Amino acid sequence: MASATLASASRPILNTNAGLSTVVNKGCKLIGCGSAVPSLRISNDDLSKMVDTNDEWISTRTGIRHRRLLSGKESLTSLAVEASRKALEMGEVDPEDVDLILLCSSTPDELFGNAPQIQNLLGCKSYPLSFDISAACSGFMLGLFSASCYIKAGGFKNVLVIGADAISRFVDWSDRGSCILFGDAAAAVLIQECDISEDFLFSFDFHSNGEGLRHLSCPLKEDGTNHSPTRNGFPHKGGFSYSRLQMNGKEVFKFAVGIVPRSIKAALGKTALALSDIDWLLLHQANQRIIDAVAARMEFPAERVISNLVNYGNTSAASIPLALDEAVRAGKIQAGHTIAAAGFGAGLTWGSAIIRWR
Repeated sequence: MASATLASASRPILNTNAGLSTVVNKGCKLIGCGSAVPSLRISNDDLSKMVDTNDEWISTRTGIRHRRLLSGKESLTSLAVEASRKALEMGEVDPEDVDLILLCSSTPDELFGNAPQIQNLLGCKSYPLSFDISAACSGFMLGLFSASCYIKAGGFKNVLVIGADAISRFVDWSDRGSCILFGDAAAAVLIQECDISEDFLFSFDFHSNGEGLRHLSCPLKEDGTNHSPTRNGFPHKGGFSYSRLQMNGKEVFKFAVGIVPRSIKAALGKTALALSDIDWLLLHQANQRIIDAVAARMEFPAERVISNLVNYGNTSAASIPLALDEAVRAGKIQAGHTIAAAGFGAGLTWGSAIIRWR
């Protein structure tokens, strides 16, 4: 496991772009955000018609009352494009000036990734590098860090980081323990090159532990095997598909409540800031009980914890930027505010960062 720091006063970074090593002292800042959700809203009462549950049982255990699901002609790609356009509009950046797009998603519409399609639909005529990052609920945090690296060491100027997932595609809708949790959404932020004194990323802490896969997974399975004659002795395999999401809720809860406070503390310890200097706590919106337990362990004021999962459920990689976008547009998060953000999920992976809005 590895962790590191990029504080505002960090040492100069080597830029090896174009094959020449030069010392640079760049920073990057968040200048725009946007989000998009499907039109279909499913309430707890709606779910009670499908599985043995009710609104009180779900809301008291998760804090969730509604979630949005893709339907009709909607796609994850269309949501990601809409969210990206809103972020570009807020940041006052033209699509042609975007030179990198990172799509953080574990459920793309296309197996080989959707970032290039988003680039095309946005009208980015300079054909910027665009690719997917797959790290489930930690994906957006990794996207933020990756964007900062590309700007500081790669010479990129405007980077779109999109968190988008449609976990509903892989949920077992007969399992009341998991189907009540998830929703679909997309959200994006625009990160721009700036002077190092304006750098938004004060520090970070990222880890993974593959042993935890048994607690949260969605494995590939074979639909069948065709034993017809084959060439060169290789059997002709049948089709493959992903199984339904499998989750041990109790173990995931223990994992998150134990590891997230330590990760945030580790990231904060690499700065000159104290916990009292943090304006907002922004966690992956997995479960209100997890959010409350983490805040309690950190002794962080409840009124400064961002939460919107009551209306959207767990939207995986979209949850942090979706909550960020709503808080910014509602006037809660303002320019200069410092945020402790953390993602955690399948892999198992987790990561925290101390960041500044604009």
